[in-house]
Amino acid sequence: MIGVLSARDAMRRAFEVGLDLVEISPNAEPPVCKLLDYGKFKYEQQKKKNEARKKQKIVEIKEIKVRPNIDENDYQVKLRAMKSFIGEGDKVKVTLRFRGREMAHQELGVKVLERVRVDMETDTKVEQMPRMENRQMVMVLAPR
Repeated sequence: MIGVLSARDAMRRAFEVGLDLVEISPNAEPPVCKLLDYGKFKYEQQKKKNEARKKQKIVEIKEIKVRPNIDENDYQVKLRAMKSFIGEGDKVKVTLRFRGREMAHQELGVKVLERVRVDMETDTKVEQMPRMENRQMVMVLAPR
């Protein structure tokens, strides 16, 4: 900590010790600078950036396909898969496909998706409410 100096004095001191004058926070009043080796400073910044990139998680969307008349065992298997995907931090897209005359009974599909929503309520939030896309109903769940 040298204190408040004029830019000229700071540059002179940096030159005397063979270092660079690096502006750390330009928005401060007065601006904060350090005497250090600029090459080393750039290297450290790059290292921090790479470390942050390693730690970030890319969120994927996993898709689970169900039918309006899904059996209880099949439903439980799909539910376990959804919970594991959510546990890994991924979003889950639940697709309910209607075939043939099932289109006449869309309320059965709504019931299945509502059941999924209720069963997954503790771990997830509904990012996209169920909506029809051609012959299928789609709902997206995201981790809390």
